[in-house]
Amino acid sequence: MNILMVLTSHDTLGDTGEKTGFWLEEFAAPYYTFLDAGAQLTLASPAGGQPPLDPKSDDEDAQTDATKRFKQDDEAQARLASTQKLSDINAQDFDAVFYPGGHGPLWDLASSSDSIALIERFIKAEKPVAFVCHSPAVLKDVKSDGEYFVKGKKLTGFSNSEEEGVGLTDVVPFLLEDALQANGANYVKGDDWQSYVVEDGLLITGQNPASSEATAEHLLARFKD
Repeated sequence: MNILMVLTSHDTLGDTGEKTGFWLEEFAAPYYTFLDAGAQLTLASPAGGQPPLDPKSDDEDAQTDATKRFKQDDEAQARLASTQKLSDINAQDFDAVFYPGGHGPLWDLASSSDSIALIERFIKAEKPVAFVCHSPAVLKDVKSDGEYFVKGKKLTGFSNSEEEGVGLTDVVPFLLEDALQANGANYVKGDDWQSYVVEDGLLITGQNPASSEATAEHLLARFKD
């Protein structure tokens, strides 16, 4: 089982002067869920190398068992520091793809032609694609058979109310919930900040950081007899 994990390379939180990037729990929990299940993992990002970490995801109150394990794992840190360039990745080499979230993907991966083409190739090959928190936003311009891939699809992702809760409604380039609905998605959500995962065909989506591990588990379940 070969799984590709795609992270953001964007580190600027709009015009706030603050930093953003990927959310540590949304990488660490799936990473170890996949690793402990025996999966082969490849990490990629648009720029390659070290993806930027959202500093807020490294705060004490954001720590989980998975993030603490990552902090003590030199091998995992080295792998993260040397992600492959997304443009060098071939979908044929993998069985599935997983996108961790964080606000960064809203700025780079959502409009990345490499990312869009990669997801479209996974879908065409009928391989599962999984996204958590803000990363479902990267589906915004993905198409399948000439239509937006999300059209008619049941999915979830970071909700408008959660974005309001973190005070970034007017900072992000677009609201995930609104953008996916505008392209025909059947957006659904659970309670704010609680684990919630939705499956629809090849598509697996998790709502927020609390959904990270469960989203990864749903993806793994596709490969069990």
